[in-house]
Amino acid sequence: MIDARIYLASRSPRRRELLTQIGVRFDLLLFRSGTREDAEVDEAWLPGESPEAYVVRVARIKAAYGAGLLASRRVVPRPVLAADTTLDVDGEIIGKPTDEADAAAILARLSGRSHRVLTAIALARDGRVEHRLSISDVRFRPLGAEEIRRYVQSGEPMDKAGAYGIQGRAAMFVEDIKGSHSGIVGLPLCETALLLREFGYPL
Repeated sequence: MIDARIYLASRSPRRRELLTQIGVRFDLLLFRSGTREDAEVDEAWLPGESPEAYVVRVARIKAAYGAGLLASRRVVPRPVLAADTTLDVDGEIIGKPTDEADAAAILARLSGRSHRVLTAIALARDGRVEHRLSISDVRFRPLGAEEIRRYVQSGEPMDKAGAYGIQGRAAMFVEDIKGSHSGIVGLPLCETALLLREFGYPL
């Protein structure tokens, strides 16, 4: 059995909370300045790449890169868990908003319709990388321009894929969900537990 502790390669407080919720013990493994600034972790959407392939690729790269960092830092080797979440609207990937105007435009686009939330998780250790993919459908009720403006001004959308957090104020926008609530938040707990078990983590 492995040491009952893992590394989480994520800055997301929501992922930390979700791991804690299911009793997983972990330490944070932070990259130099956030993955988007690490040349080794390419988060650009590649031409012709499907949203599914994109989110899986990014999660696997993050996990593998994190495992490589452990080796270079000469720390206790443990599995490295990484994740990536994105939205799919008509086959187009929607990530985090670049500014408030972008956040408002994204929310207006999501208003009154369904979109997909894709979260891939990956676990790496000793050159082995495995992954799982969670896909959920979310429908927003029609949103008014004023409530979009107020929500954007709250600051909540700015660090979240699709410009909203279902665990926060944006819960009042959600009319229907088919899939994993924790996956929409950013870490699908069912898939995470199964993946950890594959690596011998006692859950």
